[in-house]
Amino acid sequence: MNTQQRLNNIFRILLEAFGPRKWWPGETQLEVIVGAMLTQNTSWKNVERAIRNLKAKKLLDIKRLYYAAPALLSDVIRPAGYFNIKARRLKNVVAVLYEHYSGDIERLASLGVSELRNILLAINGIGPETADSIMLYAFDKPVFVVDAYTKRFLKNHRLYNGESYEDVQAYFMKNLPADVYLYNEFHALIVLLCQRYCKKTPMCHECPLRNS
Repeated sequence: MNTQQRLNNIFRILLEAFGPRKWWPGETQLEVIVGAMLTQNTSWKNVERAIRNLKAKKLLDIKRLYYAAPALLSDVIRPAGYFNIKARRLKNVVAVLYEHYSGDIERLASLGVSELRNILLAINGIGPETADSIMLYAFDKPVFVVDAYTKRFLKNHRLYNGESYEDVQAYFMKNLPADVYLYNEFHALIVLLCQRYCKKTPMCHECPLRNS
């Protein structure tokens, strides 16, 4: 079984075991972008609390976020942790949207993958994982998101030992078709697999991939 076949087989098994994950939770593109910024170094439950606060204050709006006082924004997103830093980073993203794209997210989303990724990575506070999460989940661009779970999964299953973000991402994108749905579901399924079975001390005897 070659690499492409093995990855496709793994995807099929995980999808059957866990069902569709339907990532990323968010009612709008802006909510997905905000979630991607806030989820850095915290749990999703904390992000959900922060987003609920933003909605309650009617701040989940580009113009209102742009003009919101930094102290107010920090207080509202406090549940997400590192709230002063994240408020500044969120302001950086919103400034680009408001000042360069007139608050029109679709104008930014219409750009090609390479140009869009470069713009996102140039924003202070956005690294490759956050940029790619925004591109995949908010803008439906076919880029594979890599995180610590992804690397652990690959090593535990002896699929690939690459360390850098770019190398691991290239491994998936070389061996899978450029498909938004596939990239979305596969990454989400890997995260769930690692949370339940493919832990730092793996529970291989219970893993749905134990015979694959």
